[in-house]
Amino acid sequence: MMIADITLYRVQLPLPKPYKVAFKTYETFDPYIIEIRNTEGGIGWGEAHIPDGYSKKETPEVGWNFCREVGAQILGMDTGEAKDTIWTQKSNSPMAATALTTAIEMLEGNEAFTIKDDARVPMLAGIGSKTLDEIPDEVDSLIGQGFKTLKVKVGFEVDDDLARVEKTRAAAVGRAMVRLDANRNYSREDALRFVASVNPEGLELFEQPCDSDDWESNAAVAAVSPVPIMLDESIYGVADVERAGTIEGVDFCKIKLKRAGGIENLLTAMKRCKELGMGPVVGDGVASELGNWMEACCANLTTDLAGEGNGFLKTSARLFTEPLPFENGDIILRKGFWPEIDREALAAHTRETERLGKSTAAAAQ
Repeated sequence: MMIADITLYRVQLPLPKPYKVAFKTYETFDPYIIEIRNTEGGIGWGEAHIPDGYSKKETPEVGWNFCREVGAQILGMDTGEAKDTIWTQKSNSPMAATALTTAIEMLEGNEAFTIKDDARVPMLAGIGSKTLDEIPDEVDSLIGQGFKTLKVKVGFEVDDDLARVEKTRAAAVGRAMVRLDANRNYSREDALRFVASVNPEGLELFEQPCDSDDWESNAAVAAVSPVPIMLDESIYGVADVERAGTIEGVDFCKIKLKRAGGIENLLTAMKRCKELGMGPVVGDGVASELGNWMEACCANLTTDLAGEGNGFLKTSARLFTEPLPFENGDIILRKGFWPEIDREALAAHTRETERLGKSTAAAAQ
């Protein structure tokens, strides 16, 4: 199976309301969508969303250039050789490398995408209320919609964070679990102050208190936190999962597809997480329908924990001709479902396109 053609799309997906995390506020989601065709006419799709400020090294432009340059290199290769070529360079842009790899894995018909029986993959919902008085009503509404796990973003001002967490926890206790997520934005001192004061009843986990590279601070928080810690931005693959498994108090790892390097790598990392006695969580809250479908397929094979691949629910645009079903808090994976990209929708939200062909490949050599 030879790679014949690659098209890159810079996409901008509108958000009906801004999505605030500790390090930025999203007004739109801006993924790269990768289309790869083989010589027999088969098509595979991949996605990379590299937000400004997400990584110190991997910027949107770095990712786009990686897709252009490495995409040109793999034209004419068989899929196995192409994946090896991407893998040798993935450290230059792990998320872009994942987009190219998953497009090839879809082109190959990876078994993870074969839904043999109808399945439900539970998702969590985020608390977005701006005032404390609004939180109980939002909690009631989300639980009424079928969500059994809720998330509160923290990592801002400790006392304000504690107040929002307590309001959410008190409204949800006994009815839904609550996760906390600092998006690596606390200093060690603020994270320690936060865990010293938080009421752990009804709290499932506390995600990524400190910087992704500051393993020492995250470990210090995990050692004293009454709420189990989950690492997220620190986790790129199996080696990071194994490192997390040595830290007392780290009981979960979140493994996003865009950082794992591909479907097979994601499944391997999730399996290793379970072998080490930790809970694997998968899902990207800023991915499109494409990336979230791929993550749901992996979650279906590896974990019962609520996923976080709900980015497609935040946008007002869908990319599948048959939208990914979602009901009662769950993504529905239908037996035999295989997505088809809605090319009109893709075109409507594309800001730049580049097609890689023979002339591009020659220039890259």
